[in-house]
Amino acid sequence: MIQSEAQLESGLVKRLQSLGWESVIITDGAGLRANLKAQLEAHNCVKLSHTEFTRVLNHLDKGNVFDKAKILRDRMALPRDDGTTVYIQFLNSEEWCRNRYQVTSQVTQAGSYRNRYDVTLLINGLPLIQVELKRRGMELKEAFNQVNRYQRHSYWSDHGLFQYVQLFIISNGVNTKYYANNRDQDFNQTFFWADVENKLITQLDAFADAFLEKCHASKMISKYIVLHESNKVLMVLRPYQYFAVEAIVERVKAGRKNGYIWHTTGSGKTLTSFKAAQVLIENPKVHKVVFVVDRSDLDYQTTKEFNHFSDGSVDGTDNTRALVKQLAGDHKLIVTTIQKLNTAISRDKFEGPLQAVKDERVVFIFDECHRSQFGETHKRIVAFFSRAQMFGFTGTPIFAENAMAKRTTKDLFGECLHKYVITDAISDGNVLRFSVEYWGKLKRKDGSLIDEEVAGINIKEFFDHPDRINGVVDWVIQNHDRKTHNRQFSAMLCVSSVDALITYYEALKLRRDAGEHDLRVATIFTYNANEEDADADGLIGDPDFNIGVDKQVNVHTREKLDRFIADYNAMYQTAYSTKDSHSFYNYYKDIAKRMKERERRDSQDKDRVDILLVVNMFLTGFDAKKLNTLYVDKNLRYHGLIQAFSRTNRVLGQVKSQGNIVCFRNLKAKTDEAITLFSNKDAIETVLMAPYEDYVAQFNAAVTKLLEIAPAVDSVNDLQTEGEMLAFVQAFRELIRVRNVLGSFTQFSPDDLTLDPQKFEDYKSKYLDIYDRTKRTKETEAVSIIDEVDFELELIQRDEINVAYILGLLAEVSRDANSLDANQRDESARKRKLVMDMLGSEVQLRSKRELIEQFIEQHMRKAQDSGASVEETFLAFWNHERVKAMEAVCAEEGIPPAAFQRLVEDYQFTGKPPLREAVIDVLEQKPKILERKKITERIIDKLRGLVATFDDGLGEI
Repeated sequence: MIQSEAQLESGLVKRLQSLGWESVIITDGAGLRANLKAQLEAHNCVKLSHTEFTRVLNHLDKGNVFDKAKILRDRMALPRDDGTTVYIQFLNSEEWCRNRYQVTSQVTQAGSYRNRYDVTLLINGLPLIQVELKRRGMELKEAFNQVNRYQRHSYWSDHGLFQYVQLFIISNGVNTKYYANNRDQDFNQTFFWADVENKLITQLDAFADAFLEKCHASKMISKYIVLHESNKVLMVLRPYQYFAVEAIVERVKAGRKNGYIWHTTGSGKTLTSFKAAQVLIENPKVHKVVFVVDRSDLDYQTTKEFNHFSDGSVDGTDNTRALVKQLAGDHKLIVTTIQKLNTAISRDKFEGPLQAVKDERVVFIFDECHRSQFGETHKRIVAFFSRAQMFGFTGTPIFAENAMAKRTTKDLFGECLHKYVITDAISDGNVLRFSVEYWGKLKRKDGSLIDEEVAGINIKEFFDHPDRINGVVDWVIQNHDRKTHNRQFSAMLCVSSVDALITYYEALKLRRDAGEHDLRVATIFTYNANEEDADADGLIGDPDFNIGVDKQVNVHTREKLDRFIADYNAMYQTAYSTKDSHSFYNYYKDIAKRMKERERRDSQDKDRVDILLVVNMFLTGFDAKKLNTLYVDKNLRYHGLIQAFSRTNRVLGQVKSQGNIVCFRNLKAKTDEAITLFSNKDAIETVLMAPYEDYVAQFNAAVTKLLEIAPAVDSVNDLQTEGEMLAFVQAFRELIRVRNVLGSFTQFSPDDLTLDPQKFEDYKSKYLDIYDRTKRTKETEAVSIIDEVDFELELIQRDEINVAYILGLLAEVSRDANSLDANQRDESARKRKLVMDMLGSEVQLRSKRELIEQFIEQHMRKAQDSGASVEETFLAFWNHERVKAMEAVCAEEGIPPAAFQRLVEDYQFTGKPPLREAVIDVLEQKPKILERKKITERIIDKLRGLVATFDDGLGEI
């Protein structure tokens, strides 16, 4: 017999009791408040009157989830009835085991709708951990979606106490994951817990023992949740990050041995290392913690984040005096660059000011410690600081095999304290696999491959020849949209030398000027006199921004770069140049910002970069989630190869299913060699995607399963039970997942699939019909088993099929409908049917379907008769309907139209819904306090609906 959800819940509560959580019965908001009062009184050894506790509740009810996370960690200065002040602690985060622990279940809260939560863990009376369960066999994602629904419907109600939840746990008994309370995150940002060897702990009972033991749970909340100031969200460390920080902290407590952390590229090393720094500065025996990064990594975002973390810890200038002042002063945490640190301890003039810190216990944490310059700096630090203790973080350690005559990571830092390799990260879903294609391999006349390092062949002359580069450029232009999902993502093209880069850029520009493509290409490179890439060893050089200061420059390539920057300035309305090192660095930072900010919701398409053309820059230490493709025309090897490939494999939603690597060199043996070195010899199948043919077979097997459920498109109409509809949704969703992967292969052809494109579109329409039905019930109290299913609509949304595209077809329909030519009339009828089909099968058009159909039936003929264009007639109709819809909302909610229009404009500009206070301000009649959240949520939903219908997905009309 399958274990029910109720049995799962009962078993969990009993297990939590055995782990030190006291069981308490709380059924509703009143019970929650009464219990909170009693627990806060006991924890703070104080008795609160009714009015005093009301002040506490009002204090707790301020702000959003992020604000409340800060309130939780602070004390409240509570004015007492007798005029004195008492300080109320909500969480003892210093001695985290000294809190009060309770567990309850089935708490009911009524917000927009009435919801009942599964298992709630209370610390000092506040609900800080919420567990949502699904019976065995159900998808874990359904529990995640259920939590999101509760956040919309009721967590904010009744003084918003459930907005104090710090961690969510979701489980179906077999699989259990945790994540921080962050409304903006994706299911991909939910994590399994694991042991120190990275072995996953997925079963609910084992997870409870390891993670929900009361001291560990409160330690995670107290020490290992990060308040991300820039985005105003909570983040929680993953298990390997937790174990790494713990290992460093324990080593510092135990003595002065060094160590390093091997965490694969893309796994969040910077967050881990900075959290380690934060914990270490609390140790009274540590005088200072110095966090050391390369200058190329200390971009605008990193600087901002670090200063949020510890105000004033980062000095983003080139002024070494500022660093010396921080080292000699009271700053306990300092973030600096390897370059400035090197200067500070190398120059005689700084030796005097640094005497005060020279013999103190200073802990140095190096980010990306595989970089070549860390070896020399390491020696100087050891010579200068008598009690230095050093820890390194790297995704690609230097071993004897890839040392290339340099010292290994073990030589510099000693023992590896924790390891999390690329296979671990892929298995956990923390990074993506790579899909590697090899094109343009060097072959003999008999077809056998030539080793590109073989003596006696002028490989450079062959690879740098303009004819070959032009061929690669043509391939990229032809295939770029396929690789990047029609430019939803960006790509990098890395080449062997500055000369090759110039040839590439000019070939791309020539074709753009000729109208052969409209890709936005940016580039950056150094123009030192000695600027040839040492392409022979396949490693990546360290970027150097000190241009034109002490070094000779190559005038020819500097002039070329100035022209390329002028193109960039014209494209993005900027004003950069190479006039000095500072200007050049700002240009670098702008490119970095432009690439990174594509992932922001409010990013503008006009700001995107399609292809970033580089030699070495950006190939290490640079993270941009919207980068999914790397074109490689240079020799890569060992850590250089893994670092470069790893620019593409950051997780982001469902559409980005892998990192695409396209090699125009024969790097197959070097790829296998690098994967083996940085994981193990059996890792290649884990790290690399399967061949194209395997995904074709997967798709066709999924078609067979779909046809068993719905043999014909109309069979979907006959599905009666929710179980049957759920089976169809899951079967079709598997189809679109595999098809999303297939679409990025260069050799993809619909002819290889057993479901033809038209049938796929027809089934897709039925799939969306079911989605529409669930959407209508999601905002009610009725809950069905399909309500929590994720339909993953981003996998079937085609941005190019928008209203402008539909109007183009309608213009052709209008022109040919009355033609004397029968073939033209038939073509007109075909296009009209195509339009109607698209209105049912395209995600972004369905909210507009009724209005567009109304336009076709009632206004198309008028346009034909008056001689007006379809576009002009449609715009007049659309604007009229938009005004009507807005006026209806304003009338229903009591909002002046001009004020509502301002809210809409702000939402369109920022991409963020208005704050609750902003909505209240525009209401003609202010609602009662207890009604405000419900009313503002409703108005914001209507605002979003209006924008989605009338403004999103229009295209260039």
